[in-house]
Amino acid sequence: MGSVGDGVEEKGVETVVVGTYVEMESDEKPSTVKSKLSMFLWHGGSTYDAWFSCASNQVAQVLLTLPYSFSQLGMLSGIIFQLLYGLLGSWTAYLISILYIEYRTRKEREKADFRNHVIQWFEVLDGLLGKHWRNLGLAFNCTFLLFGSVIQLIACASNIYYINDKLDKRTWTYIFGACCATTVFIPSFRNYRIWSFLGLLMTTYTSWYLTIASLLHGQVEGVKHSGPTKLVLYFTGATNILYTFGGHAVTVEIMHAMWKPQKFKAIYLLATAYVLTLTLPSAVSVYWAFGDALLNHSNAFALLPKSSFRDAAVILMLIHQLITFGFACTPLYFVWEKAIGLHECRSMVKRAAARLPVVVPIWFLAIIFPFFGPINSAVGSLLVSFTVYIIPAVAHMVTFRSAAARENAVEAPPRFLGRWAGAYTINAFVVIWVLIVGFGFGGWASITNFVRQVDNFGLFAKCYQCPPPAIPPVPGLPIPTFLPNATAPTIAPSPSPSLGLRHHHHHHHHSP
Repeated sequence: MGSVGDGVEEKGVETVVVGTYVEMESDEKPSTVKSKLSMFLWHGGSTYDAWFSCASNQVAQVLLTLPYSFSQLGMLSGIIFQLLYGLLGSWTAYLISILYIEYRTRKEREKADFRNHVIQWFEVLDGLLGKHWRNLGLAFNCTFLLFGSVIQLIACASNIYYINDKLDKRTWTYIFGACCATTVFIPSFRNYRIWSFLGLLMTTYTSWYLTIASLLHGQVEGVKHSGPTKLVLYFTGATNILYTFGGHAVTVEIMHAMWKPQKFKAIYLLATAYVLTLTLPSAVSVYWAFGDALLNHSNAFALLPKSSFRDAAVILMLIHQLITFGFACTPLYFVWEKAIGLHECRSMVKRAAARLPVVVPIWFLAIIFPFFGPINSAVGSLLVSFTVYIIPAVAHMVTFRSAAARENAVEAPPRFLGRWAGAYTINAFVVIWVLIVGFGFGGWASITNFVRQVDNFGLFAKCYQCPPPAIPPVPGLPIPTFLPNATAPTIAPSPSPSLGLRHHHHHHHHSP
């Protein structure tokens, strides 16, 4: 392999970037059957591991909310937004990987050793652009990961309710919060090998279950596909899709877990291509079958008939959500460990104990805002837009703004994209589009929708979007056959004044 200081800079890069990884790999040659098995299940640092991590982490509970987004957007816009944000997400993941390799190469030329240290996005920004960028990256990333973890918890409670409704969703949130706390024992992303693999199998099963079950079910009687009808709903749906393909707040940590991180470049694009084979068929077929009924049901499981296949999908998604919770939370654990000076501690028990305080605010927020669906859009517009799209694109432009920086770059943009001029053009488009459509319109729409959920259900809602309890018939009164869901005012032209909504003025629900 040669030494880190080998000859020409360009030739030395490969050695520099891979250096410590080769040493780390050779540190742990398995000798016993037990250690070989542990290596096989546990220690993943290959390009395949990175692909599984990206693909299984990108789509979890979002799979269940995409049909809801389609009902807000309409079929054509839903498909276009998925393809557009899939491409934009892959591009910014590529930018993050370039900036990571640039930072790591510079550091290792200074003889930095990352054997017991996980590089994170805010450190890349700090090393390349200074402390203001570091603080910006840290604030957005940590807030996004915090709410990403909250969303997984809410999703767990929302899903289990379709199997067992004897407990309300809030009680299930308490239970799953305790289960999710076990993720403090997973040291780093290199230890997710078996979980990433299983996670992807779970989302694949669920996606094809949604697709096949909807097609077999056929269209409901009098099905309507009226979307898009309102701007608020249109941009709320678009922002949920922005959130779907913005799963790379953990890109740097996944890269750092690789033996050869410079091989990451195309992995995210390939992972996104596979994810589209899950998200498009399921969202299209569920929306085709149920149409506007989805506007009141942000979880696709709510509309499909109960069956052993559905129960299997719910259980698999629950396990997957625990895995995704770990994915979203692990970078937060690292940040917390660094803040209290325990990150390079060898004792996993000490580190696990120190990580527990991170889980508590996540648990609390999931109980305050149990709005499965609307919270995805709010997080997408306010946090994902900056964390995943705008900050990486601007950081790339600023890092390489001088001719000297471009000349000495570890890796130049590919020729087929027009080298630097092409990269700058794409970056400018990403920033302008996401700022206006994602943050601007999306922020307005998703906050409007979110506030309506708070108005209708209140904070700490005990059982969000649960069907109302059966009312015993009163002699002389007709038996009610259908009670509208309390989210109805966000879409129904003439909401019923029942279900605790009578105190609200309805004229503001008719915004264009």
